[in-house]
Amino acid sequence: MTFSIIARCPNTGRLGLGVTTFSIAAGGRCEGIRFGAGVCKTQAYVKRDNDLIALELLEQGMAPAGVMAALKADDPDHDWRQIAIIDREGRTAAHTGPGCRPWAGHHEGDGFVAFGNVLAGPEVIDGIVAGYLRDPAAELEFRLLAALEGGRDAGGQIGTDGHLPERSAAIFVASEPDHFDIDARVDLHDDAVTELRRVLEEFKIYEKFYRDRGHRPDLAMSQAEFVASLPKKAVA
Repeated sequence: MTFSIIARCPNTGRLGLGVTTFSIAAGGRCEGIRFGAGVCKTQAYVKRDNDLIALELLEQGMAPAGVMAALKADDPDHDWRQIAIIDREGRTAAHTGPGCRPWAGHHEGDGFVAFGNVLAGPEVIDGIVAGYLRDPAAELEFRLLAALEGGRDAGGQIGTDGHLPERSAAIFVASEPDHFDIDARVDLHDDAVTELRRVLEEFKIYEKFYRDRGHRPDLAMSQAEFVASLPKKAVA
């Protein structure tokens, strides 16, 4: 009961992952992104070490199709997994096993994969794709967010008792191997994608301040001073 997108920005080479789900704290289960290697996201019935195995193989230069074959060979329950992979060059592979709860499917695009399970239908994947492609000049984190909003607005997740709200959501973007540029999460909220936009937009106000104060601490203002310098409408 999750829909996600993984992508490589063609303009910057940054790697990203966006996810939202009825389950809580989804961001804590997204270990599979590493700049210089690629992204792997496993969902549905999750074998959690798949993502870390995939990153090691991608880092060694194996193509996504080969990585997927290696994951299948190592997993007797591969038919229950939904997996998307992208490498540092933007090549992709995707798998939606027949054991995934319907509706489930994926779309491989140019440098991205949109995928999900327990969805209202294929229109949700279409909405994810349309959201991602809407503004190619936008920063990757906002393209991923637009993709999640597109999937939500196209119907999102549906269980046996009807619509399932997005209760957690996360976006990760990496351009260096040892940390994320963006690690924005909503672990439990009745409208997690909307709340994720609020979190991300607020973080972007502080992003340069947080980065710069580590480079020149002798010149850095305090956070209280920085907040006081913001236009009133920009303060949460």
